[in-house]
Amino acid sequence: MATPHISAEKGDFAKTVLMPGDPLRAKFIADTFLKDVRQVTGVRGMLGFTGTYEGRPISVMGSGMGMPSIGIYSYELFKFYDVDNIIRIGSAGSYTADAKLFDTVLATGAVSESNYARVQSGNDHDITFPSETLNDKLRASAKKQGIKLIEGNIHSSDVFYRQPSDAKPTYWELLRDERGCLCVEMESFALFANAEVLGKNAACLLTISDSFVSPEITTAEQRQKSFTDMMKVALGAEY
Repeated sequence: MATPHISAEKGDFAKTVLMPGDPLRAKFIADTFLKDVRQVTGVRGMLGFTGTYEGRPISVMGSGMGMPSIGIYSYELFKFYDVDNIIRIGSAGSYTADAKLFDTVLATGAVSESNYARVQSGNDHDITFPSETLNDKLRASAKKQGIKLIEGNIHSSDVFYRQPSDAKPTYWELLRDERGCLCVEMESFALFANAEVLGKNAACLLTISDSFVSPEITTAEQRQKSFTDMMKVALGAEY
């Protein structure tokens, strides 16, 4: 029962799927943390795997970059593969000194200028929300493992290379100060919108990879292999 973008059969995915943007991060998670792993999809190089973690079935699959990409993959997983929970695990750029390099952020809302939700379902709000039930499970997992979570709204942007502006305060300072956005990424607004439309559960854990208030930045290899706290929190939750 393949879809246009996923070659898996019905039943190949577990009820819970972790979704990093990078398909190689999905492979790293599968190889490092899961047992009895098998690859279930690889269309367009977007790798997906199913295995077990501490005896519980779980899947991990790349989402690609941006809202159209995660919008397609998460919708198909929810709609056609009977997935109940999707947890995005990604990287983010910090808007505040309170969220430092390698810190783990749990999103409580995704603020965006994107038209994704309006075009998809007529939802013209500029914020979408994760499942509070799923967030509670992630909080419990983090507490059990002694991993600190920073919680707050995040900014989901359609644009990575934004043109410079002389406006003061800057757009990201306004998002931080007026909307409580801790950091920026590019996918969660669409993921949360899909979950709401389809009656499913979604959440987002992010690792700070760079900062708008500090010159620090991580390497591509670190982003692929070193953001393990958010992986452990997502894997350790009892779904």
